[in-house]
Amino acid sequence: MRRVVLTALFAAAGLPVWAADTPKPATTTATVNPDEIIQKFAAKEAEFARARENYMYRQTVRILELDDGGNPRGKYELTEDVIFSPDGKRTEKVVRAPVSTLRNLLLTPEDEQDLRNVQPFVLTTTEIPEYDIRYLGKQNADEIPCYVFAVKPKKMVQGKRYFEGQIWVDDRDLQIVKTYGKGVGLLKRGSDNQFPKFETYREQVDGKYWFPTYTIANDTLHFQTGPQKIKMTVKYEDYKRFEGKSTIKFGDVVDDNAPKAPDSKKK
Repeated sequence: MRRVVLTALFAAAGLPVWAADTPKPATTTATVNPDEIIQKFAAKEAEFARARENYMYRQTVRILELDDGGNPRGKYELTEDVIFSPDGKRTEKVVRAPVSTLRNLLLTPEDEQDLRNVQPFVLTTTEIPEYDIRYLGKQNADEIPCYVFAVKPKKMVQGKRYFEGQIWVDDRDLQIVKTYGKGVGLLKRGSDNQFPKFETYREQVDGKYWFPTYTIANDTLHFQTGPQKIKMTVKYEDYKRFEGKSTIKFGDVVDDNAPKAPDSKKK
């Protein structure tokens, strides 16, 4: 995010990964093979990513700009439906977009990338080489036994956004069920773009895959002109699998009102 008077909206790029406010996982188990778990959950995540491309859902983003007392003084809201066109192409339809009343903040292209790709973070087999992944131990996430990993990009490419933080992987389904971190990436020199720490939760909505359902950020962004408190929520709702429809034609269209030819009789 940006200051309207300068640049940027969300948690400071270039800051070290937080430690004091990060949940501490339980001690590691000697029988765990982290490399094997990583390969297995990355394969499951790749399968999930392909499946999610065939789902429709509604996404609602709300960003509140807070004063020093924590009271809202500006709001941004956008509700979109991710749907499919009649020819089967995935598209987005704006459902609700009130005029923004934010005073000091401005969404940037980096924020939009984070909303689409980083906050609902998916770590697939093809993306594994881009990250350093370190096993931290086992810990429950909402009573779900999980493997916990620290994740950060090895090298960043200009124009691409990455996730940095921790992920909780269900020890049975081997899919990510929770993430805690922030979006990071290379920024232009002198940019005052700031990015918040966030938590994203997933739920099993189809009996097989764990889908992102809720993201929350409650953070203070430290701009060059001073701090700004923000609260952000993102809801992903009404997941429905897209079923392509085919049109079947049985010969020519019959007009019941057209004159009929007289019956011919054999002699």
